[in-house]
Formats: sequence, structure tokens, C-alpha cells
Amino acid sequence: MSARWVDVVLVKAGRTKIRYPAEVVSDDGTLLTVRAAWAGGAVRDFGFVRFEPGDVFTEHYGRDRWYSVKEVRAADGTLKGWYCDITRPAVVGAAEVVVEDLDLDLWVSADRTRVLRLDEDEFAASGLADRDPAAAARAVQALDALEALARQGSALR
Repeated sequence: MSARWVDVVLVKAGRTKIRYPAEVVSDDGTLLTVRAAWAGGAVRDFGFVRFEPGDVFTEHYGRDRWYSVKEVRAADGTLKGWYCDITRPAVVGAAEVVVEDLDLDLWVSADRTRVLRLDEDEFAASGLADRDPAAAARAVQALDALEALARQGSALR
């Protein structure tokens, strides 16, 4: 049986931010899990983590939740941590999974000593709270829930 591949499409403000191929690991009808190589090309140093060629992302996309979780491992398999995007629920088709980025993010280091809320200023500047207050509230709730899970040591996926 050959591997099934999909394109992951991250949309922000109505435009495609990035598109990359990913291998489907599992799909139970609610949660899609894919694996992909770092799609950014060059090294991206965030200060708290570096994403670089050879890194492998195991990504979890829920059709019913307002976030996605990306487990990040170095080329040698060492866990770097989890990058969580706050998004609208994933739209999964036969050939692609589309998620709309809502600007909020959470980083959780592998040892869980660093749990960082990211891009709250971008979220505020996006105007989502004015355009779609219900979606903005869901986004903040999702960020709060993920942060609580991370601080409790619960599984992130």
C-alpha cells in the first residue's frame, strides 16, 4: 500500500501563507495527523527555538477544534517542542487540508519549562474581534485551553 499525501495549506487574511506536502499518518474522521519536513527552507530562529532543514513536524488537525498542534523534532529525532497554531477548524479534503491562521500561537518547549503565548499583538491588530467577535472569542478560548494543557503536562495533539 502506498503512502497517502495531502497538501497542507495555511491561509491568513484570505491569502495562502504556505503550502507544503505532508504524509498522512492517521485520520479518524475528526483528527487528521500528518508528517512533513520543515517547509520553511532556510533556518528560522525564533529566539526560543530554531526550525531548520531536517526538522520533522508531526501535525494534528481537528475538524472540530480551533487549533492545530505541531510536534517538532530535530533530524536526529530529538524533541524540540510543540508549536500550536490557533486556527479555525480544519477543512480536510481528499488532496489537501486547509486551515485559517487566526494569528495567535503557543510554543511549548520539550521539557515544558517554556510555555509562550505568541503574536497576541498581531491578533489584536487583525481586527477579528470587530469583524467576527464569536471567532475571536473561540480563538482566545483555544489559546487559553492549550496553555492550561501544556502547564498541566497533558498530551498536546
